[in-house]
Amino acid sequence: MVSVIVVGGGPAGLSAALFTAKNGLETRVFDTDKTWMHKAHLFNYLGVGSVGGSEFMATARQQVDDFGAERHQDEEVTGVEESDDGFTVTTADGEYDAEYVVLATGANRDLAEELGCETTDDGVVDVDVTMETSVEDCYATGGMVRAEEWQAVISAGDGAAAALNVLTKEKGDHYHDFDTPDTADALFGDLRDDAA
Repeated sequence: MVSVIVVGGGPAGLSAALFTAKNGLETRVFDTDKTWMHKAHLFNYLGVGSVGGSEFMATARQQVDDFGAERHQDEEVTGVEESDDGFTVTTADGEYDAEYVVLATGANRDLAEELGCETTDDGVVDVDVTMETSVEDCYATGGMVRAEEWQAVISAGDGAAAALNVLTKEKGDHYHDFDTPDTADALFGDLRDDAA
């Protein structure tokens, strides 16, 4: 059993995985690479001048990999159910267990419905500000929780909010992931980009 399973490898899912893996939670990501980002070019993502969606995704995946998340590329999740200790995620290759699950499947809400997550009158998954659903320790993000506000930066923020809530539950006291230049020096040394 791992701490966190993330279903979906777009900005929301990878953001959640980045935060949880970076902060020491064993994280498994299932990524079918069906993200809308491959059709995008980012000019409106804060801090990014101009980058193609596929290039953005390659960088995001590399970050997640660098912090130790176990990424199952092209392994599709076919089911999620609650178990005694959390959740069981099913794919064609087997079953995987986790204490927490973060759903980041774009506008596809099938897994959330299967789990019994409540929805709003608009038909989106009902979450609070932490992105937690009505099913305890299950989070929904991005297009799953928004009728039309499908932006990479919003989705990434949703993933971060979910991850920080998981980290707060695990580590306590409103967990924050705030790095400083000293942190960057310790992690990256001479590879750190000071031009930013």
